[in-house]
Amino acid sequence: MEFFELVERRHSVRSFTGEPVEQAAITRILKAALSAPSAKNTRSSSFMVVEEPELIGRIARMRDYGSAFVEKAPLVILVMGDQVRSDLWEVNAAISATYVQLAAQALELGSCWVHVAGRPQRREEPGGPAAEDYLRSFLPVPEGRRILCAVAIGHTAEPAPIRKEEIPDADDSVGSGVGTFRRRTFSRNAAESFPSLDIMDYGE
Repeated sequence: MEFFELVERRHSVRSFTGEPVEQAAITRILKAALSAPSAKNTRSSSFMVVEEPELIGRIARMRDYGSAFVEKAPLVILVMGDQVRSDLWEVNAAISATYVQLAAQALELGSCWVHVAGRPQRREEPGGPAAEDYLRSFLPVPEGRRILCAVAIGHTAEPAPIRKEEIPDADDSVGSGVGTFRRRTFSRNAAESFPSLDIMDYGE
């Protein structure tokens, strides 16, 4: 799959067929994740592969909001970071998690990122028990590692439509579907010699 097509086709999938993910596919996803760049090449990210339905069911209960669908996924990859090896472990892990999702899409698999770090188990108790501590209570998370997120992966039950958004080549705002891209030009102080700068963002 060509890269830009891959980027356009990737979307969050929360409905899976239940069909197991082949071991060869899991290996390719992990190889891609391990090739992700990291700050100063610290390689602080690591991955825990969970395929046991009972464990996946328990992972799905880590929060009372936004994680129940994980129970139907045949595969969950926990993306972790070594906070001793790098103070930018979260950034490194986020890049690695993105590689996991892109690799899954390249293999025609759906995925969805469920955040863990800093999230409470219960929405109404933001200062209460943490989702990460709950996962640590039954998963063998190595000392010094933090869990950034859980990526649910599987064969999609209901593929979402392909997004067809365009990045503008000129100053015009264009786009369709879920959002509009726009280009805005910012000028520095007239007394300075810096050129105007373009910033691309999502239109409101």
